[in-house]
Amino acid sequence: MKYALLIQYDGTFFSGWQLQKKGERTVQGEMERASAEIFGVPTRVTASGRTDAGVHARGQVCVLEGETTVPAAKLPACFNTRLPPDLKVLAARAVAEDFDCTRHAKRKTYVYRAYYAETDLPLLARYAARLKERPDVEKMREAAALLCGKHDFKAFSSSGSSVKTTVREIYKLDVRMTENGHTMYEVEVTGNGFLYNMVRIIAGELFAVGCGKSMQNIATALAGGGRSCLAKTMPAAGLTLECVDYGVPLFGNGLED
Repeated sequence: MKYALLIQYDGTFFSGWQLQKKGERTVQGEMERASAEIFGVPTRVTASGRTDAGVHARGQVCVLEGETTVPAAKLPACFNTRLPPDLKVLAARAVAEDFDCTRHAKRKTYVYRAYYAETDLPLLARYAARLKERPDVEKMREAAALLCGKHDFKAFSSSGSSVKTTVREIYKLDVRMTENGHTMYEVEVTGNGFLYNMVRIIAGELFAVGCGKSMQNIATALAGGGRSCLAKTMPAAGLTLECVDYGVPLFGNGLED
């Protein structure tokens, strides 16, 4: 039987999703350890996509195969008694044998969070990056519009990727600002897929434009310019995988929103 799981994790103390050769703590490692206890045999757990060290997930989707008498609806409880506090299963359901949580994903949404403050704020530091200047939100939104649509995002990727194509499509790229004792910024991006560090690089460039950098660098980068055209990659702590869209609700009850 194949199962899809909706999971959530705080990435602060994980070395990313994927198993590491040196035995570092990973989300996949914790999930496979718990799966082996539940199903009684080593069980491979595959995610919709890898998240890097320090990156969080509100709605990651993963799949595994195994035989158990436990109903799918009861699997979250079985997992959560075996998982650490910073990783939990929110929902589970049986899926078709040909369901591929990576290839069948139609859209993914990430949010990058940052705040402006005179000093680091401990209650935000794990989930948002601190900005040392106040960016102009309207300029950021104007720059964001340049990135929407289908483009070659090669310049918006860090080295180390082995993808076949660097063309991706961004369906939505929003910039929001809120005031609640401090100024919080959110860059929300929805696309059909993302390159290595792509969202963190996009966020860094938008914040740089908001602080006075020319938007021309974005056009240059999209036209074939290199990584050096763009601003620094933002820290991992500010990034959260919000949800994965398969065109139909896998779990229902608004859990995927």
